[in-house]
Amino acid sequence: QLRLVESGGGLVQPGGSLRLVCAASGDNFDYYAIAWFRQAPGKEREGVSAIVGRAGTTYYSDSVKGRFAISRDNAENTVYLQMNSLEPEDTAVYYCAADLFVDGPDWSAESEYDVWGQGTQVTVSS
Repeated sequence: QLRLVESGGGLVQPGGSLRLVCAASGDNFDYYAIAWFRQAPGKEREGVSAIVGRAGTTYYSDSVKGRFAISRDNAENTVYLQMNSLEPEDTAVYYCAADLFVDGPDWSAESEYDVWGQGTQVTVSS
C-alpha cells in the first residue's frame, strides 16, 4: 500500500503558475494509476487529471485542459501537476490519489482510488 504526501500549494495571482508534487512511499509505484482531485469550499470533490497505466496515458477535466499538465517520475516515486494560467476558480484543496486498478474512462471517479493524500491548499487571488 502506498502512502501519498502532497506539497507545492500556496497563494498565487491570477495568470500565475504552481507545480504540485505528490510524493509516494511504498512498493511498485510505477504500477499505480495516480490522479489529482480538488475540492473547493461548498463544492464536491472533482477529478482534475490522472496518469494511468504503464504507457502513462493522461486524462484531464475540461476545465483544466490546455492549462495543467500531469507527469510522473517513477525513479523518484513522484507525480507532478504543473498548473499554468491559474484562475480564481482553481482555488481548492488539491489531493492526489492512487490505485492499482483504474479503468481509464473512469479516471475521475473517486471510488476508483483506495489511497489518498492529505491535500494541499491552492489559492488564486489578487
